[in-house]
Amino acid sequence: MYRRWLIGLIRTRSGRLVGTIGGVALTVAFIACLGSFLQSSAAQMTARSVAQVPVDWQVQSLPGTDQSAVEAAIRSAAPVTGLGSIGYADVPGFEASTEGTVQTTGGGTVLGIGPGYFEQFPAQVRRLVGSIDGVLIAQQTAANLHVAVGDQVIIHRYQVPDVIVTVAGIVDLPNADAMFQAIGVPAGAAPQAPPDNVLLLPISQWQQMFEPQGASRPDTIRSEFHVKLDHHNLPSDPVAGSTWATERGHNFEARVAGTAVLANNLAARLGAVREDALYARLVFLFLGAPGAILAILLTFAVAGAGRDRRRRDQALLRLRGATVDTVLRLAAAEAAVAGVGGAMSGILLATLAANFILGTALLRRAAFPLLGAVAVAGIALSLAAILIPAWRDARGSTIAAARRPIGVDRAPLWGRFYLDLALLALAAALYWRSAASGYQVVLAPEGVAAAAVDYTTFLAPVLLWIGLALLAMRLIGAVLRQGGSMIARSLRPVAGRLADVVAATFGRQGRRLTAGIGLAALAFAFAASTAIFNATYEAQARVDAELTNGADVTVTGTSAAPASQVLDRLSKLPGISASQPMQHRYAYVGTDLQDLYGIDPTRIGTATAMSDAYFANGDARATLADLAQTPDGVLVSQETVNDYQLSRGDSINLRLQNAADHQYHVVPFHIVGVVREFPTAPKDSFLVANAAYIAQQSGSAESEIVLLRSSSDPARVALAGRNATASLPGLKVNQIGDAVALIGSSLTAVDLAGLTRLELIFALVMLAASGGLVLGLGFADRERSFAVLVALGARPRQLGAFVWSEAALVIGSGMVLGLLAGALIAYVLVKLLTGVFDPPPEVLSVPWFYLAALIVTAAGAALLAATGEAMRSRTHVTEKLRGE
Repeated sequence: MYRRWLIGLIRTRSGRLVGTIGGVALTVAFIACLGSFLQSSAAQMTARSVAQVPVDWQVQSLPGTDQSAVEAAIRSAAPVTGLGSIGYADVPGFEASTEGTVQTTGGGTVLGIGPGYFEQFPAQVRRLVGSIDGVLIAQQTAANLHVAVGDQVIIHRYQVPDVIVTVAGIVDLPNADAMFQAIGVPAGAAPQAPPDNVLLLPISQWQQMFEPQGASRPDTIRSEFHVKLDHHNLPSDPVAGSTWATERGHNFEARVAGTAVLANNLAARLGAVREDALYARLVFLFLGAPGAILAILLTFAVAGAGRDRRRRDQALLRLRGATVDTVLRLAAAEAAVAGVGGAMSGILLATLAANFILGTALLRRAAFPLLGAVAVAGIALSLAAILIPAWRDARGSTIAAARRPIGVDRAPLWGRFYLDLALLALAAALYWRSAASGYQVVLAPEGVAAAAVDYTTFLAPVLLWIGLALLAMRLIGAVLRQGGSMIARSLRPVAGRLADVVAATFGRQGRRLTAGIGLAALAFAFAASTAIFNATYEAQARVDAELTNGADVTVTGTSAAPASQVLDRLSKLPGISASQPMQHRYAYVGTDLQDLYGIDPTRIGTATAMSDAYFANGDARATLADLAQTPDGVLVSQETVNDYQLSRGDSINLRLQNAADHQYHVVPFHIVGVVREFPTAPKDSFLVANAAYIAQQSGSAESEIVLLRSSSDPARVALAGRNATASLPGLKVNQIGDAVALIGSSLTAVDLAGLTRLELIFALVMLAASGGLVLGLGFADRERSFAVLVALGARPRQLGAFVWSEAALVIGSGMVLGLLAGALIAYVLVKLLTGVFDPPPEVLSVPWFYLAALIVTAAGAALLAATGEAMRSRTHVTEKLRGE
């Protein structure tokens, strides 16, 4: 019996069955791809975070400890691929005599570097000028002492005589925060900022130089082992990886209790990544959950499109003696076939989509649990879409009621309880709570990634999305019931003289039409909001990259080798449309040494973007104009304003190094504004002033940075810039493409390119399905009604008035309401995900081409469905009349 029933369904109701299979397949494929994105994002975050840890472990030996025993414990506790020793000696200061002047510094640190350290830990020290062997001086220290390669530096020591060394090279310490971190103390219990002045010596020279100081002042000397672990067995999941790293650290601590302390940098970084994995899930909820909900609703709509015919089929079975249980078993068989077929098709579709859209392999061992779960969910969805309505109809209606061609439309439950208004009110409340409190998804204090995720925040756009769709259905339903004359006038270009009749027909089919319009509006809103958010994200990624890099191409030098020396040469390179020098000096605010940038406020915008979001008043033009009109003006970072309780108009004294005597002198400034971000500037404390005033007060007009705006490929311009500056050591050329890649791969920024491509493609498919498949199945469910019209003599144009008008109403109304809702949802998404953007966007970016593609796709699907029905309605009229 079941086989005959299914064969009959395939022969006579194939459209309904295939439509349900397609809906289940689309849902399974979309959810499987989203799950694959989550898994791959977590694995990529783990791999990137591990690659960004220059030293996995820093082990500080306590005084009197046997160093060989500590090394043995390290190798026993974890697999080691690199191990180097490093000594730290605190000193009261350095001194140098150059160009007839004497420069001194405050306290600093001298590092003793063991053999092979630079090869094992290449990210710790970056050579700028000179050799990497011998005595090395940090770039900032070299600027403070105004020394170059070959100059001598006097090292002042505690309670022992000074010593003199000769500089062999100038280096940069990219990971100074980690290298000089306090080990074995709670966070915040000891100063975490690295020393301003650093020298590096070979370990043998360091030991000989500081053994006397260690004897008299052992508190100023310490030694560490820096360790690189073998990551081959590190789990790809951030949570498991963090546990793996933490357990090995605990194992080591148990072995060396009382003799050494550990800074487990790998575990700390993976712990942060574990929190960042929450961010990836949040992005999934913001961007993925509406798509999954839409796919589920589409499946219910496809199954529900044939509900009237299925109800009459079941009534005919019961009239011929079938019991309710038999009817339900037949419905379950149909649901099982649709569910299994949809699950298999969905997994196949997901495999192809993951490979070509996300660039990941879905059919792998780690993904099998995910595939099994979504397959079961797809089958359950099919059962819910078919079996539950069949059970409700079989238990709750008589055979006579089920066979009525026209039922009584009651207001839906959500409409009677005003669920749409309640959802919109709740969405507004959640949005106000999050936006008013300045909530950010990812917090990054002092550059350390850490997530603070509030999952209730994602409810605002989802509730807004659903609430707007339900409100649209309520409004359209009211218009269909009470606005017959208005509908007739709007349909007259399509329906002609039959407009009044068609409008009256729509009034009696309000529930079905409002459901179709609501689904179309949901699809348009999902596609539009995702597209607008993605376009805004991509636009801001470039702004963020330009902020990080400084400009399209940035040439960075030092005070000893400023980039302005080659400004004329760089300005004449092909592909350069604008160039601007920018000073990068250091100034003391109280005892805090901060970055100071000198600019020409009237011309800086020609070479790099000056976004309103960079400045606290939200007006870049006005702020830069104030700075230009105030020669001694200075823009102060928000953190400096907070730390020193400053305000606009205050006088502030900064200490700048003078080129004549290389000493720091007090220079007065007036605060004209607050700056939050600035090209190449750090995230925390910095200053921006007029380059002319800095040059006058410091005695040097040289600029350490040159910003270049490119009119062609920045990578090609950067290559030409490297060739042009190859003869000048110490200059570094960076282009915006490198910054874009870095930002898209950082811990606090999930690469959304694959996810948005997936969602935009699926959105097109869902829109086509909601506009064409559901509409077509609705037409097919009323074939007998159309056959009656044909039998009564309706001409093709008259029959087309019904199908064309319905298609125009569903797609047109859904498009207008959905696009408006999508723009509003995108605005809410951008506001809530402010932490994703750095700086926040000033306006939304609208992808007009994609929105046009949405409209064309929906119209094409509706055109295909209406044309197909208009052609089918005039064939096999007698069979259709008897089929009921």
